[in-house]
Amino acid sequence: MVLLEIKNLKVRYSHALVLDSVNLEVRATECVGVIGPNGAGKTTLLRCISGIKDFEGGISFRGQNLRNFSSSAIVRLGIVQAPEGRHLFPHLNVRENLQLGAFLIKDAKEVAASFQYVLNLFPHLRERLEQFAGTLSGGEQQMVTIGRAIMSSPRLLLLDEPSFGLAPLVKETIADSIKEIQKSGVTILLVEQDAQMAFDLAQQINVLEEGRISVRGPSAELSEDPRIKSSYLGIS
Repeated sequence: MVLLEIKNLKVRYSHALVLDSVNLEVRATECVGVIGPNGAGKTTLLRCISGIKDFEGGISFRGQNLRNFSSSAIVRLGIVQAPEGRHLFPHLNVRENLQLGAFLIKDAKEVAASFQYVLNLFPHLRERLEQFAGTLSGGEQQMVTIGRAIMSSPRLLLLDEPSFGLAPLVKETIADSIKEIQKSGVTILLVEQDAQMAFDLAQQINVLEEGRISVRGPSAELSEDPRIKSSYLGIS
């Protein structure tokens, strides 16, 4: 079943066309990756889905047109973004940052269950719950960012550069958590500068270049494409 469908998406910043006729599908419970060079429009794509950026064309979620939905209404539908740059509240502690992710959830039992799920996903955060988010390492902050998104009980999780600036071992931890989230039934749209990580996690890959999807297909097939291997995976 197609959960998210994007048709002929166009986005402009002033007179510059940043996304040009982008088409993309995300099926329920799969992980779809979007890779491409800096400035290709990857973050803009997620901002459109989240209701943060105006666009031309169509975005539908479970068959429902998102054009006139506010960003908070989109979260209520089940689309939640873990943004690039993390955007935590540095003077709130880890517990408070996580709890802010559940601000639309009224069921206390659901909130408590999500909180325990996040701590099971990221056990390291158990000993950081009372620590200010601004004092955490980059990897710890990324765990809180993903955990905060999970607290909103997403149907579709948008991940924007979750590995950015992280050491290799921490990247592995984040990658393992993304696999576990998908196994739990959450659908994932992953924007990632680290193409190898995207290929490892995603079942489908879209290559976004100069505002257009230039190549798309199963990750197992695209990983054998000579141009993809040379340009994105560093394999000659």
